[in-house]
Amino acid sequence: MTPPPPLVRLLTMTSTARRRWTRELDSEVDGIAMGAEGPVLVHGYDAPAGGMWTDDAIPGKLGAMDRNTGEILWSSPCEVGYGRGFGAGFGSAGEVIVLGPGTHGHRIVQLDVDTGRLIAAETIEPFDAALVYEDVCICASAGSVMAISTSVMKPAWRFALPGHRIHQIARSGEQILVLHSDKKSKQKGVVALDAITGSVARTVVPTTLSEAHAMVVNGNQMVLLSADVAGHLPNELAGQFLGELSQHEGNHGDIAVDRLTLLGFSLDGSAGIANWYHILAATGQEVPDVLITADSEKLYMADGALVEVRDLLTGRALGDWTIPGLDEQVAWDVAHGAGLVAEEHRLSIFELPA
Repeated sequence: MTPPPPLVRLLTMTSTARRRWTRELDSEVDGIAMGAEGPVLVHGYDAPAGGMWTDDAIPGKLGAMDRNTGEILWSSPCEVGYGRGFGAGFGSAGEVIVLGPGTHGHRIVQLDVDTGRLIAAETIEPFDAALVYEDVCICASAGSVMAISTSVMKPAWRFALPGHRIHQIARSGEQILVLHSDKKSKQKGVVALDAITGSVARTVVPTTLSEAHAMVVNGNQMVLLSADVAGHLPNELAGQFLGELSQHEGNHGDIAVDRLTLLGFSLDGSAGIANWYHILAATGQEVPDVLITADSEKLYMADGALVEVRDLLTGRALGDWTIPGLDEQVAWDVAHGAGLVAEEHRLSIFELPA
């Protein structure tokens, strides 16, 4: 029996996710954060007239909303504004942590979760992306990864890979995953760091990937949005993979290639060898503009307003849902069955399979 071509979806079975609440906002949204429990955090700013601002950051606002009702619990001016880099989350005592650019350089700020009252603030080095956890905040720039103690707001360690560029970071337990590329060969790989010390724990994927557009991690599983992945499949999957690709060979016998593929790894498996794959686009197909995130051992893949959910361990499809406004999102996240979607002036939560 000939398998169906990639990206076949039973669209007639797609349902619309149930909306829990929607809140219209006056300020423009540029960042969100949501944990397993507690309020939803939303960071925004008021765009200056004409879009011009002389400082490195536009003054920001931070608000907290009830995750069940959308009620605004508090809203306050924030030391962190709109500019290069942003991260938000919660500390070990439940305090709100926000990192990003300020009027006088990048800042890390602690706020009271119940009132938004400023507790403390420190100046930090500039960064491009940040993840906030109870013990450390992980900040990444093109040249290095830096950990900042969440409680005392001081640098804990720094990691740099000479001759390589940092693209993305993620965390699994006591490991920090770093997606990087060799500046000369342009090939990409993933290395795991010890979250406490910053030392290299192991190589997850050698620097042999031709493409790696995105990385998500949840539990002991990692998924890469990649391409040309045949060399990272075990023998039992490689034949199946090549068989699927052969359906896309041109009329003149041109060899088909995968142009975009989901690649699933176990973090304690063989380095660079995936457990499963799913071809999203091959020769002759348009490459979709997809976004991925992971939570509760599930992979959530957004393509416009459509979210496809897959089992993170096996890649098995679990269903499709349409989320109104997702195609206009400026940020989105999923936590324990709650899908948080931020549009320019609107915030919504939808029910998704947890």
